[in-house]
Amino acid sequence: MSSEDIAVIGAGSYGTCLAVLFGNHGHRVCLYNRNADSAREMDTARENKAYLPGHRLPDTVTVTSDLEASVRGKRFVLSVTPSHGIREVLDRAASWIDPDAVVINASKGLEDGTLQTIDAVYRDVLPPRIAQRATYLSGPTFASELAAGMPAAIVLAGSDRETTIAAQTALTGINFRIYSTDDVLGVLIGGALKNVVAIGAGVSDGLGFGSNTRVALITRGLAEITRIGVALGANAQTFAGLSGMGDLVLTCSGDASRNRRVGLALGQGKKMADILGEMKQVAEGVKTAKVAKQLAARIGVEAPIIDAMHAIIHEGVPVREAITRLLTRPARSERD
Repeated sequence: MSSEDIAVIGAGSYGTCLAVLFGNHGHRVCLYNRNADSAREMDTARENKAYLPGHRLPDTVTVTSDLEASVRGKRFVLSVTPSHGIREVLDRAASWIDPDAVVINASKGLEDGTLQTIDAVYRDVLPPRIAQRATYLSGPTFASELAAGMPAAIVLAGSDRETTIAAQTALTGINFRIYSTDDVLGVLIGGALKNVVAIGAGVSDGLGFGSNTRVALITRGLAEITRIGVALGANAQTFAGLSGMGDLVLTCSGDASRNRRVGLALGQGKKMADILGEMKQVAEGVKTAKVAKQLAARIGVEAPIIDAMHAIIHEGVPVREAITRLLTRPARSERD
């Protein structure tokens, strides 16, 4: 496997774990951390003590707060910023990215206000050639396990097949198996909406409900995500894959899931403001619940689980009241 020059934009847990992963694969990685003091500390200590403690940064990884230096001349540019920061960061970076570079998105969410998927934001802020060849990485992966070298599978979506296969070939490792697809929309919808359902799974667990309830939420949540995705033009089969069912099951059941932990705290009676105040990292499902509800309404798709999570998170509806509304809906066909 040849060594590549890679930029990773975003030094949270997932951005750091990708830097560790690709650095351990022998690639030269420049990790962008917007906080200058934190960047210097990470580069010196060779560890992200705040977000990924216990995992050493390989010697092939450098950390910088200089966005231009991090992306200029790199063949692959991975964007791992929270979804609400993508437009601002990539708009600044756009003029420094090589025209032949491949931009790879690893963020999950929908843009508030515009209701756009991330690929649409890319088309707004990146030069046309770069945006057309951009790819989108998604799937069931927790940062600490990737950084530890545990085997994982993920999917890379792109509309330009040649570019997608080139990125897949260059970045696949023995413990990091990348599958490819051309269904960009399906991959992005699955990755965004599963976070909302994961909050619901956490609420169920926090209320003390059992495995039956969690599995019911996961299964009906997948049906809801699929309905929305297909209505937007995605391939239904995508939602049975890694970026759909795979990521949904992991995020709804794994203890490392930030979104599940938000729901768990809500189910245990904690207030939303207090939960967010205690979190060091972003739980994308909180913001996505608002955008997803608006998107489903705009396209005329019924989304009762998303509606329930929006009611709890953004309308202040008591948890048990929102769950009762969800459970007392009229009976319907499973295929609807």
